[in-house]
Amino acid sequence: MRYFFFAALALAAGACSRSHESHETSEETRPAPPPVANDSRKVLAVFGDSLAAGYGLADGLSFPDDLQKKLDAEGYSWRVVNLGISGDTTEGGASRIDSATSLKPGIVILELGGNDGLRGLPLTSTRANLEKMIDAFQNAGARVVLAGMTLPPNYGQEYIDGFQKIYQDLAREHKLTLIPFLLSDIVTKDMRYFQRDGIHPTAQGAQIVAGTVFRSIQPLLR
Repeated sequence: MRYFFFAALALAAGACSRSHESHETSEETRPAPPPVANDSRKVLAVFGDSLAAGYGLADGLSFPDDLQKKLDAEGYSWRVVNLGISGDTTEGGASRIDSATSLKPGIVILELGGNDGLRGLPLTSTRANLEKMIDAFQNAGARVVLAGMTLPPNYGQEYIDGFQKIYQDLAREHKLTLIPFLLSDIVTKDMRYFQRDGIHPTAQGAQIVAGTVFRSIQPLLR
């Protein structure tokens, strides 16, 4: 499964990961959504990067938007708040954690770390930042779902294994629901569910990712 995804991604990663990164970070960041008047639904926050923000997609087509539609269709009384910022790292996430805990979310999808890996940042820093966010969310009363990620093979097996192990270890140690690889269900031979960069889902891919997330969180929704 990983082979097909990264056979395509590896070809582009060396050339476009840095340019893609600078392009992402030049985008306007997504502000925290304002409070919704008279909305008594519990809050499900998606705290992430460009995958959550819906990079390259029209408004309303990100996977958190599709997740809201699934929750509504299934009759779950939850409001999805999209706190995704394109280009964000775990350091950036840790610095804005108060914007998320102030919403008093019942569930948090923590989707950060991919940009750390693409930049080759120290694994110890990535782990420390993720753990800081996990602690903050759990102390605020939220149940955390950790969305795992992996990296192209040109980053070296030792770094890739260590990167993936961060998510596995944190999920075990903090008793989190783990999505081992957020994009696993859109990996195909022809990469039809990815945009041209080979990293971000298309609108149809985002719908599938929303289904992946929905299945993972369903036991927590009650």
